[in-house]
Amino acid sequence: MIEIEEYIKLGEFNRLEFYKEVDFGIYLRSQEEEDEVLLPLRYVPAGIQMGDTIDVFVYSDSEDRYVATTEKPYRKLGEFGNFEVVDTSKFGAFVDWGLMKNLFVPLSTQKRNLEKGDFVIGKIKYDEKTDRLYLDAKIGRNIEPAEDLKENYEVEILVLAKTPLGFKVIVNDKFEGMIYENEIFEKVRVGDRRKAFVKLNREDGKLDLSLTPIGQSRDAAYDKVLSILEEQKELPLNTKSDADDIKKLVGVSKKAFKSVVNRLKSEEKIEVNEEVIRLK
Repeated sequence: MIEIEEYIKLGEFNRLEFYKEVDFGIYLRSQEEEDEVLLPLRYVPAGIQMGDTIDVFVYSDSEDRYVATTEKPYRKLGEFGNFEVVDTSKFGAFVDWGLMKNLFVPLSTQKRNLEKGDFVIGKIKYDEKTDRLYLDAKIGRNIEPAEDLKENYEVEILVLAKTPLGFKVIVNDKFEGMIYENEIFEKVRVGDRRKAFVKLNREDGKLDLSLTPIGQSRDAAYDKVLSILEEQKELPLNTKSDADDIKKLVGVSKKAFKSVVNRLKSEEKIEVNEEVIRLK
């Protein structure tokens, strides 16, 4: 027997039982039989039978009634996301989170006044007083000291901001981390969500991260430079070239580039002079 939820959970995916049909949809219930929610007709799957179970996301409609949908929001309760502002009012803003009803961002949770067309990073939270979901864009109060995550532990990150050192990120929807500029060999943008790996769990409760498994960063830079040389046959660079030129042409740091060039020289795969590096 497929288990259904004990109680209906707002802002979460729920597995519920179809137990009543009406003109405008079907009602679903949890194990607590008085706990029910409407799945509007537009979302009712063809062929569903009384007693079947179905996975739905539960949120509240424009009249603050719980309602179910088979659509998937971009993020759910307790998760951070990067959302587009689609409307504003004197009380706050509204962002598109992938559902028919937009998600509210109260003025009190905004770091700056949001305008239509802006993108904002925030965490989806629950207000017990109003029984509503909302977006909290004040990041700092939603960050916890990092747990005892070991080196090379795989995590999920949301890129939060560009800094002089690199990119500040949110880790596993809880912690703060940093990916350093000189260790980035690919395009990274604010709002990106991707996998990363723990390099160091710092004493201040923050994490240093890498986009590649620890120990593979050197090989990643090597493979990238060699691949470019195999395609272009030569590069107008040498180990004394400007760091910005190196980053622009091959996408690695100067330190990594020098290490790769020295390795390729020792392997007798390249010739180097003051003007170019040439594949043998």
